[in-house]
Amino acid sequence: MVETEKVMRLIAGEITLSEQPGAAIKRWREMFRISQRELAQRLEVGPSVISDYESGRRKSPGTAMIRRIVEALISIDQERGSPFLSKFGPLLTGEIQSKAILSMKDFFDSINAIDLFDILEARVVACEELLDRELYGYTVVDSINAILSFSPLELARLYGSTTQRALIFTKVTTGRSPMIAIRVTTLKPSVVIMHGPRRTDPIAKKLAELERIPMGISRLKTPEEIVERLKDIK
Repeated sequence: MVETEKVMRLIAGEITLSEQPGAAIKRWREMFRISQRELAQRLEVGPSVISDYESGRRKSPGTAMIRRIVEALISIDQERGSPFLSKFGPLLTGEIQSKAILSMKDFFDSINAIDLFDILEARVVACEELLDRELYGYTVVDSINAILSFSPLELARLYGSTTQRALIFTKVTTGRSPMIAIRVTTLKPSVVIMHGPRRTDPIAKKLAELERIPMGISRLKTPEEIVERLKDIK
């Protein structure tokens, strides 16, 4: 059975920690397939209030309002028979395990993306100007196993409790497939680091630029070395 309260905390945490809370609210609302009008009615506010939050025209909502929004999304979903919770809940709470995920961790305190690039000896190949971001976690992914075994829904499992994290893909040939997967999903990581390619695929770089996601290539020799280096981050 899905731990509804845990899912609520994960969503609220992701919105609260996001650099653009309004955009995060919009992503989750669309994932739940709930209209602005329906959400507004549940919150007893005008649809323009939701629109203003999502567009950034209105000041970022406080924690009390974020909790109300998340509770509304959950309650509407439950009234519909829990289509979202039944599919995404186990992925968000970690009940589904996958051999494609080599390592995964969320931080209590953030780490700057620049520092992570240094730890993994990664050179920046796209969006260097956006590299000064705070990260609250990382996920190391075996890209071959992910391509072979992941469904579109399971991609959400990569993000743990927040999208403000680094996705680190190992066994990468060019980087095109991971960036295409990111491009077509609703959730987006703060940074992407590839391990394996000797050069960057132009399409992968272009997709990173379109999504405004800093992307780099690690110079470390093996996936095991990447996982070992990451263990020292508290």
